[in-house]
Amino acid sequence: HTTTPHHRGEDTRRSKSHKENIRGTKMSTARDMYSVDINEATQAIADVGCDVSILLEGHMGFGKTSVLYMLGEMEKFKNHTLCYFDCTTKDVGDLFIPDFFRIDGDSKCVKFIPNEEFGIHLGKPVIIMVDEIGKAFPTVKNAMNRVFLERSIGTFKLPEGSIVFATTNLLGENVGDMFPAHSNNRVTTLRMRKSTVGEWLRWGINKQLHHTVLTFVKENPSVFDSFEDFDNPSDNPYIFHPKRSTSKCVTGRSLEKASQILQNGEGLSTSVLTGLLIGTIGERGGMDLMQTKALADKLPSRQEIIDSPENCKLPENASAKILLVYRALTSMDREFINPWMDYMLRLSPEEQGYFARHVHQTKYKHGGVVMTNKKFMEWSRNNTHLFSTDKK
Repeated sequence: HTTTPHHRGEDTRRSKSHKENIRGTKMSTARDMYSVDINEATQAIADVGCDVSILLEGHMGFGKTSVLYMLGEMEKFKNHTLCYFDCTTKDVGDLFIPDFFRIDGDSKCVKFIPNEEFGIHLGKPVIIMVDEIGKAFPTVKNAMNRVFLERSIGTFKLPEGSIVFATTNLLGENVGDMFPAHSNNRVTTLRMRKSTVGEWLRWGINKQLHHTVLTFVKENPSVFDSFEDFDNPSDNPYIFHPKRSTSKCVTGRSLEKASQILQNGEGLSTSVLTGLLIGTIGERGGMDLMQTKALADKLPSRQEIIDSPENCKLPENASAKILLVYRALTSMDREFINPWMDYMLRLSPEEQGYFARHVHQTKYKHGGVVMTNKKFMEWSRNNTHLFSTDKK
C-alpha cells in the first residue's frame, strides 16, 4: 500500500538519482520527468476527478489500488461511496443487463440495468476505481468510454460530484496492458512512480511491518529501482524485469507479504521460511532477507531492554543497531518508551538521530507516546542538531 507524505533527508539521494537516470536514458519522456508519488496522484484525482477521468499508470505492486482508499479517508469525500470495479473479472454482459418493460399497452422497451459495483443504486456520489483497465476485454474497454467521458452508464448518470479514475500497469512491463487510442483520448494519463526508500520506510513503520523487512530495504535501496533503468536484468537481481524468466521479485506489495510471513512464521524452520520468502520476493531477495533475519535473531529481546536497559547487550554491527531502531519504532508503547530512551543513549548519535527523525514525522503512528515522554523531550532539546537538518 501504499506510502507517506514527503520528507527530504534520506530520500534525496534516491530521488535525485532517479531524475538523473531518466535524463540520461534515450527512452526518457516528459511523462517520466513529471511522474508523481502516490500522495500527489491521490490529490490530483481529488481535485480534478469530478470532471476528468485520470488513468493512473505505474509499476506493479506499488499502491495504485490504494489510491481509492486514500481518497475515501479525505474529509471532502466523507459522503461518497467507494466502488471498486475490477475489469479483469468482467465481460461486457457484466457491466449491464437488459430489463424489459411496457410503455403503452403491448409496447415494450429494453432498458439496461448497470452492475451494482458502479453504485448508482445508492443515490449518492461515488468514487469508482476502474482497476486494471488495460487488461480488460476490448468490448469492456469500449463499453467504459461513456463512463470515462460522460459519467454515464447506459441511460444512467452518475450522481453529481462522482469521481471516476482507472489504473493500469506500464506498457513496458509486458503484462498485457493495452488501451486503444480512441479510449485513451477520453482519459488523462498520469504516471505514478515507485516509492522512494524513505517514503516506503515511513509507511512501513506506521504499518508496523516486520523490522527485518524494513532494515533489508534500508540496506538495499536498489530494491526500488526501475526496470526501465536497466537493459540487462542481471544488473539488478531484486526487481521485476520483463526480460527475466521469473516474475518473483521485490515490490512494495511483495515486501508486505514477506513481512506477514516473518511475523506469523516464527515456528517454521529456516528452510521452510527461506522457501516462502524466495517464493514471495524472488531468490536474491529471499536469501538476503534471511541473512538480515539471522542478524535480527541475535538482538537483545524487547523484554531484556525493559528489564535492564543499561546492562543488556549492545550489538556491535551497524546494521543490527538499525534493526533495533526499527523494532523500537514499530513496537513502541508507554511501557517501552522509558527503558528504550535509556538504552538508546548507548547507541551512536547517528543512530539516535535516525530514531528521532522518524518520530518527528507528523504521521508517525506512535508519535503521541514518544513526543510527550519527558526523557525524549529532554533528549530532543539537547540534540536538535541530529534531526533539524532534515526539515526542508
